[in-house]
Amino acid sequence: MQDQQKSAILVTGGAGYIGSHVVKLLGERGERVVVLDDLSTGNREAVLYGELVEGNTGDQTLVANVLKRYDVSTVMHFAAHTIVPESVEKPLKYYGNNTANTRSLLEVCDEAGLENFIFSSTAATYGIPDDASKPCAETLATAPINPYGDSKLMSEKMLQDLDAASDMNHVILRYFNVAGSDPDGCIGQSTKNATLLIKVAAEVALGKREQLYVYGTDYPTADGTGIRDYIHVTDLASAHLAALDYLNNGGKSTLVNCGYGRGYSVKEVIDAVNRIHGSPIKVVEEPRRAGDPPALIAAVDKIHNTFDWKPQHDSLDAIVDTSLAWERHLMAGGKPGKAA
Repeated sequence: MQDQQKSAILVTGGAGYIGSHVVKLLGERGERVVVLDDLSTGNREAVLYGELVEGNTGDQTLVANVLKRYDVSTVMHFAAHTIVPESVEKPLKYYGNNTANTRSLLEVCDEAGLENFIFSSTAATYGIPDDASKPCAETLATAPINPYGDSKLMSEKMLQDLDAASDMNHVILRYFNVAGSDPDGCIGQSTKNATLLIKVAAEVALGKREQLYVYGTDYPTADGTGIRDYIHVTDLASAHLAALDYLNNGGKSTLVNCGYGRGYSVKEVIDAVNRIHGSPIKVVEEPRRAGDPPALIAAVDKIHNTFDWKPQHDSLDAIVDTSLAWERHLMAGGKPGKAA
């Protein structure tokens, strides 16, 4: 019974791709977890630990009740829309959910005297770096080129302004390219009509999609395709636990990149999928998309110097292997669930 008296960690969007992996790690180490998710894109079965409250982060009455009922000391905020092309087509949807709902959530947290807030942000806040050959440091000027990046940057700014006006500490984590699935096979990326390269490539490899579209083969890179810093979702999840420990040990508000500090090209990703799967996937080459930088790689000195965090799955093969394994699991009718 003593464990039930622990302050809880509220994970918004905890039924989604990244949030569910964080909930799994929190639960495995004995944290008291409550998940708030409207299940618009998340899966109830992916919440492996804690309690699930179905609802929206913009519902201030609901959030206030959850904070009080569970004695929440930390909020980890993942609930957001994340598809860049959709944000261009439906900008108000993104500003409504990603920005306005975050503002509502922060107001309730501030009124409740919340101790810690950990925010899921994005490298899209950087826009297109002037020198794509250099890793993006946290000090790089922010210049988003789409409503998704803008909606996240606005939330960052609100957090930073609130930090100056309250006692609540925060960590902002700027993700680069998240990929892969839980190595235990318990959960994975189940998003319908996913757009992330490795997820799509794995679906093509297993026949769920006919072909993979490659946008741009004439970039100023070694093989002409864009380079990105891919981080395994379990390593990203462990970075959130490291951020939690940092704040619980008295750490002050900060912002860090989450990546490995090196990149892989689109062709290198395809080669890895072909090799691990055992046969080539069908690829269709298309012109560049507007706004895609040649390379986007995280500078990672700050996260390593600030947190006690060491990646355990930092190889392209590990990312691809777990992605393929999860797609096979889904094809066989499998669902999220605890390992046997």
